Amino acid sequence: MWIPCLCAAEEIPFAVVTYVALLMFLQFGASETMAAVYGGLLFLPLLLKSFFYNWARSTGFKWRIYVVEFLVFLCLMQVAFYLNESVVEQWMLFVHLFVLSILCAWHELYSRLYYHSMLQPREQHIFRSTKMAASLVALMLTYGLLIIIVGFFEVFFRSYQKAWAMESALVAGVFLLVCVLNVIVLRPPFRKRMCHLLQGHSEDFPCSHDGHVFGRIRRNPRVLGVLACLFLLLLPQSLMFHVRVFFLMSPVEEGGLGCSVQEVGFAQGTIGVLAFSVGLIAGRYLSIVKGKDRLFWPAAVVLTLSPCLYMLMSLNPQPGNLFLLCCMTFFAQLFFGFGLNACMMFISYLSGNRYSSIVNYIHVPMVAGLMLVPIMLSGWLVTELGYSDYFVFSTLLAPVAWIVLAISGTKEKISNESVTSFLKQ
Repeated sequence: MWIPCLCAAEEIPFAVVTYVALLMFLQFGASETMAAVYGGLLFLPLLLKSFFYNWARSTGFKWRIYVVEFLVFLCLMQVAFYLNESVVEQWMLFVHLFVLSILCAWHELYSRLYYHSMLQPREQHIFRSTKMAASLVALMLTYGLLIIIVGFFEVFFRSYQKAWAMESALVAGVFLLVCVLNVIVLRPPFRKRMCHLLQGHSEDFPCSHDGHVFGRIRRNPRVLGVLACLFLLLLPQSLMFHVRVFFLMSPVEEGGLGCSVQEVGFAQGTIGVLAFSVGLIAGRYLSIVKGKDRLFWPAAVVLTLSPCLYMLMSLNPQPGNLFLLCCMTFFAQLFFGFGLNACMMFISYLSGNRYSSIVNYIHVPMVAGLMLVPIMLSGWLVTELGYSDYFVFSTLLAPVAWIVLAISGTKEKISNESVTSFLKQ
């Protein structure tokens, strides 16, 4: 019972600072350039949280979770009160959301520590589907359903400002309900398992001594080349991360599709989130059945294909065609989720295949870090190029990444050394 409650508490504020915040910046008058910069900076706490793992690894995960969840609730309510004021400054809205992002990072860190202190690796494997389902439902609720409700509030209140204030209050109310459930269902961590984790011997996280994961990465002689290849592979998706929303919401006369907030919430927050999860799960399943080596090139190629779909929509725009928009969004996000499995080979190689669970600890921060600068620059680039040329430019970057990967032989090096490392263990 506590697994879905804990995952929901992680995902609701995370969806606000990574997806919903971009819509808020646009609706409160931020330019595409500044919205992309604000949205990119909100990723910083989530990117840096893993560096504070050793400091956060102490007793009392349970009560720390309660404290951070209560602070997240207060922050969401403060955002609602601020948005209800007569004048809303963009930079003050960013400050409120940045504080929320910091709290999200700490909550996610403590939640993961609690999760790994309660479950052995075999148990974690058993409950993986429960965990993913809870995260998916919470994300679709926040980025999908509540955004659709915002559109109805805009009509009802005849004010987008009051609509977003009500949306923040609703998110805070839903999050408070999840917090109450956590108080009821969370159990004290097992003492033996907790001591095992605190001493640095957990199979799921690196210990504070004897080969820290970041130390292993720094000592790897090929780290810069591997990161450069991974950066090029992620570059098309990085440039699309925020611009796809700009394209949907921009007026038709400016080259966009002129979608409403409800349409964005349905296409991106519901169909898109579902497709991303399906792609991620399908990629993981195939990597187990077929092997990571065989999945690498299909996943790497698919990861870079999303800009092609938006290029087609920009060259032949059909405003008001929600069915076509949902179809294109589905395949774009499906490609993104499936393609991210190619990144796991890079991360496994850099970490030396040493840890059984490295996705949240090193995969997410490293991928987000490589995507951060292109995400922040994407608003300025699309303003200078226009949507059609921008999507063509993003699409042409894909073959560059393929050629670099093929010439460098990165895949072969990663595969051979990962297998050697595994055999030595």
